[in-house]
Amino acid sequence: MEKIIAGKTVEVNEEGYMLNLNEWNKEIANELAAEHEIAMNDEHWKVIDFLQDQHRNEVPLSIRKIGKSGVVDIKKFYALFPNGPLKISSKIAGITKPVSCI
Repeated sequence: MEKIIAGKTVEVNEEGYMLNLNEWNKEIANELAAEHEIAMNDEHWKVIDFLQDQHRNEVPLSIRKIGKSGVVDIKKFYALFPNGPLKISSKIAGITKPVSCI
């Protein structure tokens, strides 16, 4: 299914997760973040970069893995992306919802 985000038509699944990381850009990320009332800063971008890198390398993601990444601890991860940090950060990063998210 297609959705227009930041003026660009992208492929998304029924939950709104992008299906093609190559369609992602920072404008899309900022618009998706705004939908969750998140103002992106350097710490957010470090998490997004980490998530995309893990996704490209086909590494399964979990909150525990984020906490052990050295990028951000779990408490800060929840502070940066409240109300479902892995789901929301994955959506903003333009990657599919991690299997560990229900």
